[in-house]
Amino acid sequence: MRMRKKKNLDTRFAACANVMITEPQMQKGKWHEVFSNENPIHLEIGCGKGRFIMEMAKRHPEINFVAVEREEGALIMATEKARELELSNLKFMSFDAAQLGDVFEHEEVDRIYLNFSDPWSPNRQRRRRLTHADYLDVYNNILRETGDLCFKTDNQRLFEWSISSICEYGWLVQNISLDLHNSELAKDNIMTEYEEKFSSQGFRIYRLEARRRLPQFMDRRRPVRKPE
Repeated sequence: MRMRKKKNLDTRFAACANVMITEPQMQKGKWHEVFSNENPIHLEIGCGKGRFIMEMAKRHPEINFVAVEREEGALIMATEKARELELSNLKFMSFDAAQLGDVFEHEEVDRIYLNFSDPWSPNRQRRRRLTHADYLDVYNNILRETGDLCFKTDNQRLFEWSISSICEYGWLVQNISLDLHNSELAKDNIMTEYEEKFSSQGFRIYRLEARRRLPQFMDRRRPVRKPE
């Protein structure tokens, strides 16, 4: 369900200029200058109202966080809250995930978070899934050699499909949980707004981590392509 359009967005976003990156392409290769330090960079694609990424930023001041969100209603709520918290290690931007290679230099990102991404149709719209090979091409370019991807969803079919997609791409899938909230990983888990809502209704939460392309697959690297 799409959020209702918020009022006075231009004025409200202008008031959040200290946490918003309005021209992200200009920061390519310069993100450490944005944060004025050399700390690792973690990226969340689809941050929603920002609960997860803000809590991560509070817990880990030694890490720089960048959050991407296309839905303006959710983004303004996230940026206004972040402005109140005065987190110097967190920035937000509105950008197409398929074009993140225009925003981050090769191997500029240390970790990517995908939390409860839209499952899309597995037939006609599967290439819009954020774990499709087209997007993995993008991640493979911007992630460091030791970088990884953290993926959470309540959709079992999407989770199973994503495991196949990631493995076929040649990445190492690890730390798989088929019931996150009843696993050892739960103690360090930070819930998103969506996650809290659906887990309270009895839905299982699925989680995995994936590391960049294994060395034996490196000669098969494909050029980055835009999803159709």
